Amino acid sequence: MVDCIIIAGADMNTDCVDSSSFDGKYMICADRGVTHAQKLGVSPDLIVGDFDSLGFVPQADCRIMQFKPEKDDTDLMIAVKEAVKLGYQNLQIYAALGGRLDHTFASFQTLAYALGHGVKAQLVSENEIVELFDPGEYTIKRKDGYSLSLFSFSEKVTGLSISGAKYEVTDSEFTNSFPLGVSNEVVGPNAVVSFKSGRLLVIQSLLQ
Repeated sequence: MVDCIIIAGADMNTDCVDSSSFDGKYMICADRGVTHAQKLGVSPDLIVGDFDSLGFVPQADCRIMQFKPEKDDTDLMIAVKEAVKLGYQNLQIYAALGGRLDHTFASFQTLAYALGHGVKAQLVSENEIVELFDPGEYTIKRKDGYSLSLFSFSEKVTGLSISGAKYEVTDSEFTNSFPLGVSNEVVGPNAVVSFKSGRLLVIQSLLQ
């Protein structure tokens, strides 16, 4: 169950977000994410960032951590590190997709940081859900109108099996140099994905 919400600074269609689902969850805003929180009518527990995108240091009734722009971590990475430090185990991250491609890829790498610290994290936008998995078996619920794409985030993923999807495989190997797993579809209530080694990037995208 999600226990921490992080709102980053990329564009976000707040009309598509059910902010009532944030109730009872710790909330961190990264830089411009504070403006998204204001539009949603929710109050963060922590605000972090260098605030170069926001343009000013926000005033709020919560803890604020300000950093210099000349830093190694992105504002989102700072937020995730704080969530990990505070002991949260299941993060849902908004406004971290789209916009600049370099920041989007950095968001994928931030998932890897969370996973490396035993924390589950999910990137959510109006049109996508992105997750990163270590070896094991996972159930992915069908979302009507969405594709299911799988990518090797490591050099290769081995022993990959997919059932409950339009294209099924057994004991297959995916590499990070060929996009073999693009645009599959969940055909039943769920798809089951399992693999033996590597790291698997799972993206559900709204079909246009």
